[in-house]
Amino acid sequence: MAPSSKAGAALAALREDLVGAVFAPGDPGYDEARTVFNAMIDRRPAVIAQCADTTDVVRTVRFGRELDLHIAVRGGGHSVAGSALGDGALVVDLRRMHQVTVDPAAEAARVEGGATMSHLDRATQRHGLATTGGRASTTGVGGFVLGGGTGWLDRAFGLAVDNLIGVELVTADAERVHANPDENPELFWALHGGGGNFGIATALTLQLHELPEFSIVLLMYQPQFGPDVIRTYREVIRTGPDELSGAALYITGPPEEFTPPELVGKLVCAALLTYAGGEDDLRKLAEPLLALPHEVELAGDMPYADVQCMLDDPPGLRNYWSAEYLTGLPDDLVDVFCARADSMPVPTSTQHLLFPQGGAIAAGPHEYPVPYRDAAWAAHPFAIWADPADDERAVAWVRDVRADVRPWSTGAVYLNFIGDEGRERVRAGLGEENTLRLEKVKRQYDPDNMFRFNHNIRPV
Repeated sequence: MAPSSKAGAALAALREDLVGAVFAPGDPGYDEARTVFNAMIDRRPAVIAQCADTTDVVRTVRFGRELDLHIAVRGGGHSVAGSALGDGALVVDLRRMHQVTVDPAAEAARVEGGATMSHLDRATQRHGLATTGGRASTTGVGGFVLGGGTGWLDRAFGLAVDNLIGVELVTADAERVHANPDENPELFWALHGGGGNFGIATALTLQLHELPEFSIVLLMYQPQFGPDVIRTYREVIRTGPDELSGAALYITGPPEEFTPPELVGKLVCAALLTYAGGEDDLRKLAEPLLALPHEVELAGDMPYADVQCMLDDPPGLRNYWSAEYLTGLPDDLVDVFCARADSMPVPTSTQHLLFPQGGAIAAGPHEYPVPYRDAAWAAHPFAIWADPADDERAVAWVRDVRADVRPWSTGAVYLNFIGDEGRERVRAGLGEENTLRLEKVKRQYDPDNMFRFNHNIRPV
């Protein structure tokens, strides 16, 4: 960090130059500006710059270089590890940059770096178009896509990164660069899973797909029927089309009108089917699950952007998640998965999830650093709770789920689904050979590792 006199002068100049707002410790609004989705994260950046446009981003990066500050980038602020913040760091907060411009003729959208899934989905839905997005509407598009990107549409349209057409980036040298198949192609490759290691994505261009209809079936069962439900769900997915996706999961019965009073706050098993098509066809696909004795049945056509809000949790809760990607879903694994539900923290917003893979995920381009593409299923223990007294219990449960299913793990992992689990897990999320190649790109674009508050690729 530069001497205080130099730092003070540079900060005053930044406040003067930026269209957006600048916060430092002690400023009104500083604590609100440093609050992220995971309430377990309590970090104190040196400066938070809420940039209004790309020129603001360039000026902020120059400021960071002048004062020798490491840079964290905030889009949605959804990272479980709190990578949008760093103690003593410069935070480039993109949330004011959230415009989405849709080109219906080209079936493409330009998405600014601070846009959330809701911004993207609402803009594209007006044109009957969509692309693979996260499963929460408040997730930031930038971090989601650059980390790989899996969601309800991935079996139909591929991973989000498979739909990445171009990126507008501000590098560690405060230079604006474009990356696409023809311009800086090696950087473009690295951005297909390498995350925010190479610069600040001020805009992404994404391929869109026609989505005239979308529907869901959500069923809830008594937890003792879980093994039968998940085995049946497995077969529905196996025999269904690529347009079919969803999740098999255990949750706490939500306090909603559709939940019987005796299930509210209790452990339940659930089956969610999502479908890029209409309700009538989905009901036919769901018949084996509908035939099992269930307590709740919700089915119907729903706008995709509304489905994206179904798993939204409010900010201010405590979070710890992880994942294992699986070679298959044999009966022994189903039994182990279901048994672990008995120790799931209830009542909380915790979810014990199995996501199907396959379809366009497995058929997509294999040259990108997303080695989990070929896994058949993903186990995603997703603990969310309110009381700090439950921290130890919730974290231990997530780790127990991982340990339970590890005998069936491919070893690869989607990095957006995990927090800081060490360098070896980062390599597992990128692939060994890919990591070596990514390190070379890192050396070219960020040799000083200014962008290190992420699943870091070191410029070694």
